Amino acid sequence: MATVQSFVNNPYQENTYILYDETGECAIIDPGMYTRAEQDAVVSFIKENNLKPVLLLNTHCHIDHVLGNRFVFDQYGLKPRFHEGESETLAAVVAYAPAMGFRYDASPLPDTFLPETGTVTFGNTQLDLIFAPGHSPAHLCFYDKSANLLIGGDVLFRNSIGRTDLPGGNYSTLIRSIEEKLFILPDDCTVYPGHGPETTIGYEKQHNPYL
Repeated sequence: MATVQSFVNNPYQENTYILYDETGECAIIDPGMYTRAEQDAVVSFIKENNLKPVLLLNTHCHIDHVLGNRFVFDQYGLKPRFHEGESETLAAVVAYAPAMGFRYDASPLPDTFLPETGTVTFGNTQLDLIFAPGHSPAHLCFYDKSANLLIGGDVLFRNSIGRTDLPGGNYSTLIRSIEEKLFILPDDCTVYPGHGPETTIGYEKQHNPYL
């Protein structure tokens, strides 16, 4: 059964997740580590728990979710995997990072892109891909059915939703993604979002003011 460890990183307070199971293999999802201390926290956790990173996944490619892609590659030799529709979003980061005051080491590119549907696996864990655009052009969420948890990126937050005013964002697309792709998951599914505290599908169905 997969276990989730989260780290809050960079000025955007982005949630970086490590998903690991009893085999010791783990996936690093949305590495946003920026400072040396943030990098060290993730490396220490991996060492202390004898984990072996085998997957680097990005839900989408905005700066706050990819700041640590190069670091993870240098550290563990993993290239990121994301949907091909996020390629332009990633390419844009190099241009806008300096204007926003960020030192950005360009992310490596995937050897293989992720499809809209299907699965990725590590250890004994299988993650279902859920294509949920709207915040970004080709955003993916990762659903672990056996642990009943969703690594949701910037789609659904506790009492909120992802912003849609960035390039490739679309409000009606985002609402449709949430209602048609996420709200069909079990009510007690725990959602681990890209920012802020975790929530559940059932809680957001009842309380989210945007839905």
